[in-house]
Amino acid sequence: VRIPLPVSNILWEHCIRLANRTLVEGYAIVKKCSNEGRALMQLDFQQFLMKLEKLTDIRPIPDKEFVETYIKAYYLTENDMERWIKEHREYSTKQLTNLVNVCLGSHINKKSRQKLLAAIDDIDRPKR
Repeated sequence: VRIPLPVSNILWEHCIRLANRTLVEGYAIVKKCSNEGRALMQLDFQQFLMKLEKLTDIRPIPDKEFVETYIKAYYLTENDMERWIKEHREYSTKQLTNLVNVCLGSHINKKSRQKLLAAIDDIDRPKR
C-alpha cells in the first residue's frame, strides 16, 4: 500500500520527535557521566541526525534543539545551571534533577545542590 507523501511526512515527524524525546529520557537516567561520555552523547546524536537526513526530507528535524540543548547543559557551571533551569521549562523534573546530580555531582557542595534542586521544585510547583 502506497502512503501519500503528506501522510508519510507526518509519520516521520512523529517518529523523529518520539526518538528525540526518548534520547533525552535516556540521558536523564545516566548515573555518571565523564567528559568523554558527554562528547559521545554529542557524537551519537550527530550520527543519528546524519542518518535521518538520508532517510527523510523533513527539515528542520523536529525537536533537534530539545536534544542538543539538554546535552549542552551537561557542560554548564554551577552558576549557569540555576539560570538554565529557570529558562528551560520544557524538561521534566526528573530530567532537570539528573542534570544537577550528574553534571555537577561532586563539584558542588550540598547547600548548592539543594539550592538548585529547590529551583527545580519551584518550577514544578505550579504544575501540581
